[in-house]
Amino acid sequence: MSDVPHTVRRPGPRFSRTGRLLLVALLVVLVVLAVLLLPRVLRGRQPEQTLTVPEGQRATQIYAAADKALHLPAGSTAKAAKRAHLPLPAEAKGNPEGYLFPATYPINSDTTPASLLSYMVKTANERLAADGSTSYRTVVIAGIVQAEADRPADMGKVARVIGNRLAHHMPLQMDSTINYALGRSTLRTSHADTRTKSPYNTYRYQGLPPTPIGNPGAEALAAAGAPPAGDWLYFVTVKPGDTRFTGDYQEHLRNVREFNERQRSTGSSGGGA
Repeated sequence: MSDVPHTVRRPGPRFSRTGRLLLVALLVVLVVLAVLLLPRVLRGRQPEQTLTVPEGQRATQIYAAADKALHLPAGSTAKAAKRAHLPLPAEAKGNPEGYLFPATYPINSDTTPASLLSYMVKTANERLAADGSTSYRTVVIAGIVQAEADRPADMGKVARVIGNRLAHHMPLQMDSTINYALGRSTLRTSHADTRTKSPYNTYRYQGLPPTPIGNPGAEALAAAGAPPAGDWLYFVTVKPGDTRFTGDYQEHLRNVREFNERQRSTGSSGGGA
């Protein structure tokens, strides 16, 4: 009998057949999850795309920009606007014009035309609520103010001119509403234009146009909701930064003559009511 001690070998851990199958299944699940989640993780690291809506843009312009941002065929967002259930006032009759609030909106792989439009309208409603005014009339006036005011400092006075003209049962005679009717943007309005048979022609028809003529920003909405006191009935932008407001028609005619003389001499342009 040898005096050398025998080494006792302990059996190592053994996986049963069931254990090996569970391990394989777990590895398969992990591989599948990696395949599914990795692209999302990589997308999340990419810069977020955005769509910026400038103040005063019309719905048709915003629809076209949204189609490009979402890489959709032209007309997709316009069609979605007709089908979408947007949080609009009853007076809007489903037309979001005026409620596509100017701002920068995030766009990701889950964004749809309907969700983007809904985001814009909700933002407009929040802005109106913050100003303490949710009137559709305010939005209609704000659309004109945005289009007519030469600078933000003039917006309150333009809103007051609109209010005063309505109170005196005078036609608004705003070129911006005719431009909307004709689907254009210009500072030159002809006599033929003023005979256009459209409810947006505020030379021909008294009162406000039936809908907003664009999508006003925060300053225009605030001005329309709370214009300053004043007796102004007329205004004309003689040159950039120089808009003349008055309640006297003869004074207005003198301002208009100065505006016309400046146009002839310099070829510059302005506008007014």
